[in-house]
Amino acid sequence: MAASELYTKFARVWIPDPEEVWKSAELLRDYKPGDKVLLLRLEEGKDLEYRLDPNTKELPHLRNPDILVGENDLTALSYLHEPAVLHNLRVRFIDSKLIYTYCGIVLVAINPYEQLPIYGEDIINAYSGQNMGDMDPHIFAVAEEAYKQMARDERNQSIIVSGESGAGKTVSAKYAMRYFATVSGSASEANVEEKVLASNPIMESIGNAKTTRNDNSSRFGKYIEIGFDKRYRIIGANMRTYLLEKSRVVFQAEEERNYHIFYQLCASAKLPEFKMLRLGNADSFHYTKQGGSPMIEGVDDAKEMAHTRQACTLLGISESYQMGIFRILAGILHLGNVGFASRDSDSCTIPPKHEPLIIFCDLMGVAYEEMSHWLCHRKLATATETYIKPVSKLQATNARDALAKHIYAKLFNWIVDHVNQALHSAVKQHSFIGVLDIYGFETFEINSFEQFCINYANEKLQQQFNMHVFKLEQEEYMKEQIPWTLIDFYDNQPCINLIESKLGILDLLDEECKMPKGTDDTWAQKLYNTHLNKCALFEKPRMSNKAFIIKHFADKVEYQCEGFLEKNKDTVFEEQIKVLKSSKFKMLPELFQDDEKAISPTSATSSGRTPLTRVPVKPTKGQPGQTAKEHKKTVGHQFRNSLHLLMETLNATTPHYVRCIKPNDFKFPFTFDEKRAVQQLRACGVLETIRISAAGFPSRWTYQEFFSRYRVLMKQKDVLGDRKQTCKNVLEKLILDKDKYQFGKTKIFFRAGQVAYLEKLRADKLRAACIRIQKTIRGWLLRKKYLCMQRAAITVQRYVRGYQARCYAKFLRRTKAATTIQKYWRMYVVRRKYKIRRAATIVLQSYLRGYLARNRYRKILREHKAVIIQKRVRGWLARTHYKRTMQAIIYLQCCFRRMMAKRELKKLKIEARSVERYKKLHIGMENKIMQLQRKVDEQNKDYKCLMEKLTNLEGVYNSETEKLRNDVERLQLSEEEAKVATGRVLSLQEEIAKLRKDLEQTRSEKKTIEERADKYKQETEQLVSNLKEENTLLKQEKETLNHRIVEQAKEMTETMEKKLVEETKQLELDLNDERLRYQNLLNEFSRLEERYDDLKEEMTLMLNVPKPGHKRTDSTHSSNESEYTFSSEFAETEDIAPRTEEPSEKKVPLDMSLFLKLQKRVTELEQEKQLMQDELDRKEEQVFRSKAKEEERPQIRGAELEYESLKRQELESENKKLKNELNELRKALSEKSAPEVTAPGAPAYRVLMEQLTSVSEELDVRKEEVLILRSQLVSQKEAIQPKNTMTDSTILLEDVQKMKDKGEIAQAYIGLKETNRLLESQLQSQKRSHENEAEALRGEIQSLKEENNRQQQLLAQNLQLPPEARIEASLQHEITRLTNENLDLMEQLEKQDKTVRKLKKQLKVFAKKIGELEVGQMENISPGQIIDEPIRPVNIPRKEKDFQGMLEYKREDEQKLVKNLILELKPRGVAVNLIPGLPAYILFMCVRHADYLNDDQKVRSLLTSTINSIKKVLKKRGDDFETVSFWLSNTCRFLHCLKQYSGEEGFMKHNTSRQNEHCLTNFDLAEYRQVLSDLAIQIYQQLVRVLENILQPMIVSGMLEHETIQGVSGVKPTGLRKRTSSIADEGTYTLDSILRQLNSFHSVMCQHGMDPELIKQVVKQMFYIVGAITLNNLLLRKDMCSWSKGMQIRYNVSQLEEWLRDKNLMNSGAKETLEPLIQAAQLLQVKKKTDDDAEAICSMCNALTTAQIVKVLNLYTPVNEFEERVSVSFIRTIQMRLRDRKDSPQLLMDAKHIFPVTFPFNPSSLALETIQIPASLGLGFIARV
Repeated sequence: MAASELYTKFARVWIPDPEEVWKSAELLRDYKPGDKVLLLRLEEGKDLEYRLDPNTKELPHLRNPDILVGENDLTALSYLHEPAVLHNLRVRFIDSKLIYTYCGIVLVAINPYEQLPIYGEDIINAYSGQNMGDMDPHIFAVAEEAYKQMARDERNQSIIVSGESGAGKTVSAKYAMRYFATVSGSASEANVEEKVLASNPIMESIGNAKTTRNDNSSRFGKYIEIGFDKRYRIIGANMRTYLLEKSRVVFQAEEERNYHIFYQLCASAKLPEFKMLRLGNADSFHYTKQGGSPMIEGVDDAKEMAHTRQACTLLGISESYQMGIFRILAGILHLGNVGFASRDSDSCTIPPKHEPLIIFCDLMGVAYEEMSHWLCHRKLATATETYIKPVSKLQATNARDALAKHIYAKLFNWIVDHVNQALHSAVKQHSFIGVLDIYGFETFEINSFEQFCINYANEKLQQQFNMHVFKLEQEEYMKEQIPWTLIDFYDNQPCINLIESKLGILDLLDEECKMPKGTDDTWAQKLYNTHLNKCALFEKPRMSNKAFIIKHFADKVEYQCEGFLEKNKDTVFEEQIKVLKSSKFKMLPELFQDDEKAISPTSATSSGRTPLTRVPVKPTKGQPGQTAKEHKKTVGHQFRNSLHLLMETLNATTPHYVRCIKPNDFKFPFTFDEKRAVQQLRACGVLETIRISAAGFPSRWTYQEFFSRYRVLMKQKDVLGDRKQTCKNVLEKLILDKDKYQFGKTKIFFRAGQVAYLEKLRADKLRAACIRIQKTIRGWLLRKKYLCMQRAAITVQRYVRGYQARCYAKFLRRTKAATTIQKYWRMYVVRRKYKIRRAATIVLQSYLRGYLARNRYRKILREHKAVIIQKRVRGWLARTHYKRTMQAIIYLQCCFRRMMAKRELKKLKIEARSVERYKKLHIGMENKIMQLQRKVDEQNKDYKCLMEKLTNLEGVYNSETEKLRNDVERLQLSEEEAKVATGRVLSLQEEIAKLRKDLEQTRSEKKTIEERADKYKQETEQLVSNLKEENTLLKQEKETLNHRIVEQAKEMTETMEKKLVEETKQLELDLNDERLRYQNLLNEFSRLEERYDDLKEEMTLMLNVPKPGHKRTDSTHSSNESEYTFSSEFAETEDIAPRTEEPSEKKVPLDMSLFLKLQKRVTELEQEKQLMQDELDRKEEQVFRSKAKEEERPQIRGAELEYESLKRQELESENKKLKNELNELRKALSEKSAPEVTAPGAPAYRVLMEQLTSVSEELDVRKEEVLILRSQLVSQKEAIQPKNTMTDSTILLEDVQKMKDKGEIAQAYIGLKETNRLLESQLQSQKRSHENEAEALRGEIQSLKEENNRQQQLLAQNLQLPPEARIEASLQHEITRLTNENLDLMEQLEKQDKTVRKLKKQLKVFAKKIGELEVGQMENISPGQIIDEPIRPVNIPRKEKDFQGMLEYKREDEQKLVKNLILELKPRGVAVNLIPGLPAYILFMCVRHADYLNDDQKVRSLLTSTINSIKKVLKKRGDDFETVSFWLSNTCRFLHCLKQYSGEEGFMKHNTSRQNEHCLTNFDLAEYRQVLSDLAIQIYQQLVRVLENILQPMIVSGMLEHETIQGVSGVKPTGLRKRTSSIADEGTYTLDSILRQLNSFHSVMCQHGMDPELIKQVVKQMFYIVGAITLNNLLLRKDMCSWSKGMQIRYNVSQLEEWLRDKNLMNSGAKETLEPLIQAAQLLQVKKKTDDDAEAICSMCNALTTAQIVKVLNLYTPVNEFEERVSVSFIRTIQMRLRDRKDSPQLLMDAKHIFPVTFPFNPSSLALETIQIPASLGLGFIARV
């Protein structure tokens, strides 16, 4: 394919950029060969001229189509190069928040620096059992692949986790181990998986530290082998460590910390047990304060210490050892605080009684003087003498630090050894999975010995990785038979040779270390002389003679030679070690036990890391004074050996690679630094994998996938029946260069870029097709719209005109009609109104007049009463007013008179002073004046009286004139006095006038006051009116307030109701939660109970070890075999015989002979029994023949009777003989002493005794029947004989005489009475039978009526349905009716068969009894009499039993009952044809009989045996759905029966009167009901687990992967990790498979008679499982989150809903469980652009959590270019809108969740007395009562 075809206008390319590494740009014009410049436009809109390299003329990398961006596997990209890889990782990490990506066989993990909810147990369960390519990339997918390959290929596996510090290696390894621990479990109850996980906190505390790059950086490498047994369960683990960074113990850089354990100790220093360590703050120790950062944000060191101690306890490290570890660690801290003082330049000393050293010596248990001496001195040994030399302060400080590092290294080694011991298993390891957590390639500004070792290890790992990738590629090509061409890849063997070969860098380093005066400079010169200019990978820096450069696979690294020799030697003073070995502290010498053989060079280094492997080091035999240096191996040599061992281990396993990437150096969450990422991708080999893949054929398609994807590029004639040939033909046309692709056996291989080219062709073809379709459709739509509008306009005009004409005619007719109607109607209305009003008026008048009359009467009555009251009140008021007035007037008069008298007195006094002399002359005048005044007053008073009497005195006046004339003189005398009085009166009148003036003035004042009062009244009235208005307003406000109060009350009521409903729902949820917790506890209890039973069985097997010759007896031996067959008994005897430990040789043959003799007699008895039955049959025939031939052949009859008599006697004698023999045999058996045979518990003894007892009982019964029937026949004979001989008086007299002679008259009378009783009972039984028949007929009529009504209802319902549904409903109804009729007929047939057998048996018994009675009669009758007397057969009526619905069984038959009814009953076969719940009814009827007998032991034993037997059945066949469903149904029915017949009123109200008679009378079984309810819950949970196990493999394939609607979704390109194809193969599950399985489940449950409510709960649980598993897989599979897949899911859900409708289960709540899945499918299909779309999504997806919504949006992937990705801003908008939603942060649904189950009471209408027990159950030993 020419470049001009790809580099066209608008094509997008990648160009280098110094900041962003790579930038995207778009071509502005087509590229033509020979162009030196490309015109590009960057994404920010800037135009650029990109110049091509004139030498290489390489074009920039092409960018992949958007549809391929964000793929799970980088190898799925069409263009495989560095910018495509970087961009794909960035899009997944930043936009989709996905941290894992596949790159072929490598899992690339980017550290998010944030806790993500993707590591829960639900995620583990989701990945468990899945193919690696089916789910989104995850560390769990890699772990699952390793676990699966280990089990499938039986080959050990390794997971290699590498990366820089802070990239997340430790966390990834931890999660991988957690996955294995969770999925596999442990092989014992020792919780090995917990111990494996518990090793992590211990190793992190002693091996991890805070660095500038990582807060929890592993400062050592480790390889953990997790061991598995043959069942692939964890049995143990082993850990190997590499290159511990011991220099961190004594030195930390800025912002770094020492190992976590030191800070945990300091944080816990205040604990009582740590007081002896005398610790303090971390800042008080030199070894913990150098970094200046003692705290880690968000980490509590005290809590971490508690976790560490807990992990140590779990791993078996005792408290004493733990305190020893902490004691040593505290000693190291105190040792760091030991200071030195210089005495001179070559010596130093420690201050006396130096406290840190004292504490160190106390903790270590060593002498202070010795340790102080050897810290400041060292011993030098020569060939002849030994010298003690002081050391300088610097040397002493270095020696102190070396000792601290050495102690810590030994302690680290000791802890690792003990962890391995705790994780070691005694069980043989079958296989293992290794997890390698090792450092990645490192390069710093200053690189030393540590970086050299690290990079050396990475070179080895990279070589192994390259070879493995190359091998896989080669295997794939060979498998597909692709021509193999060599792929050039980087081989780093020369670099490895440079380091480890002979005269390599490590070899020269070890050689220099052996030199007495070797230095770093001399070693560097040796390197230059050996390798410079001889090895292309070795270089010398220009500006340095103490450094060298190595070209590693990742980059060039410059190493500084300084410190190499010292770190490689790993020197420590031997004398200090000897002091520590002599410690009184027992644990300390344990750390240095290896040093007794040789001081390991890995013990300590002055700086650097130390590998901790257990490579044995053999000491050489030297002189006592010989130094330990000769025994040492250097660190480099040790590390090389351990690395070779590691590589051998990895090469022997199947490796899986995890490359951890650090996205930025600042630990910012979800921040991607392209430079750092590219650097690590180059270093970890990911780009090398891409390069190897790109060099070959990276894109691979199966033929079916290619055909499905690119079918649009084919013409119809190109499509052949052979898909492979079709694909070949099409590719040859599309891609002309045949080197660009290859055809394999099952796949098509494409070179890089070809898939993008095919995608471009496909998109162009689809775009052209879309344009053409749009053009045609739009023209067709517009044409159709125009024609439609034209037709519509014409039609509308026609109809409108017609309508108008009709309306006008109608208007005219209606006008005329309306006039007439109005006339009559108005008349009618007016008349009706008049009549109504008149009638109403009359009524109103009558009521009103009555009302007025009553009111008038009441008014008159009130007025009359008011007048009386007023009269009394007014009188009282008038009197009161008069009295008050008189008192006031008198008082005024008195006051006035007093005033006037005072004035007069004053005047008189004045006058008295002026006329004093006059007073003297008129002494006494004053008294006279007073008297006169008094007289005047009296006269005034009398004046009025006289005026009144004047008229009366006129008549008297004439008569008294004479008298008056006589008095005239006397009056004249007093006239003068009267004149004086008259003057006085005038003065008084003047005063009265004055008073009148005052009165008028008072009246005017009163009037003024009244005017004021009127004015005040008016003002008051105005105020009152204003107040009334205000009152009206207040009333209105009150009404408004009342209205508001009512509304508020209504709102409050509604709110309260809502709250009540919510609280009710919450209470229901709480109840369900409590019920769920209880059922979970019950489930856990049942699991523990099963575990207990298993352990008990194991203990029994361990205690009862079978000896040689033992034969196992099947505990479930079928009882269908005959108990009397010789072969089975003999076989049982053979099984029993070897069990005896000391058999008796003499007794065994005797017992066997007895047994054989008894067996023979039993066989003979059975033959005799069969002969007797045959005789009875023949006798029956003879009885019927004798009726016709009796009179004709009396002699023959007599002979037959005589023969029968003889036969009877013979049988009786034979029976007596047999009985005697059986008694003798029983006695003989009881006398035998063989315990194994004759013991009461022995099986042989039990069988024989059962046989003997049954035969004996049968003989006794036969004998009793003979005697009873003989007496009855005699009495009937005596009663019948008079009737037959009434005409023959002679024979009668003779018979009477014979009876008298024999004394049988009384016996005949008694027989006659018994016969009468029999006849009477027969009549009563017939009467009862007739009544029962009538009742049955009435019930049948009623049932027919109900059936008729039901048929009518069904007919009405069917008529409302559409024709197709009507036909289907009719067929369904007809099938149901025929099935019910068939079942009824089968039951009737079974009953009739039983009745026939019963009647035949009765007939045989009657015939036998008649024959025996006839023989008995013949004993006392002569042959002549027999000839003369006609004998007639007598019919003996049998009284029918009235069954009570109980079943009787013997207590010893309980085990047989349980065995036949529970243990050996199969749901298929026999149980299918039974009445639903028949075992439960039988068990309850047996319980009823035990209750009837008041036998509590029997009830308890039966219920306990039943429950235990059901548990055994479910334990044995618990994975069979039919078995679990069958016993769930029967357990519920048994529970309902115990409730229904418990006698409690709440349950009895559903019963009939007959059923209430069957209630339990003696026992309250409420406790057993609870036990049965718990058992039913356990069975239900087991049923759900069986359902889940059956459905789980179908769900993902049927609901997600299979294309139910073909052609909707296209297949996208996939990488090396192939996902499961959505094209259905023969073994692929489809939606139809799920529906068929649901139908099977439903039909089985219905067949077993399960309660409808329980079926609904099971269906709800099934649909929840389907929805949860489907949604969980959707959330974990990016390839499934597309628009087309949403359509597929919605269609599948609609099919499930249709199934629910067909089964009438829509109200079961199953549909609601699918709501999250439905909303997820809708979310995939809705528009996702604007804020309105976001609002719609938030309101629509109420069943999904925020995490699930965001996850779906992040995973949404377009399948075609016409779809658009969801923008990051839109997702943030969704998150902002949902931030207030309170929901679970959990991502996945709990697919293991089981809804709490309830068992609503469901009484049975089945009458217990009507239940028949089929013979197929083998329950002949129980009898109906």
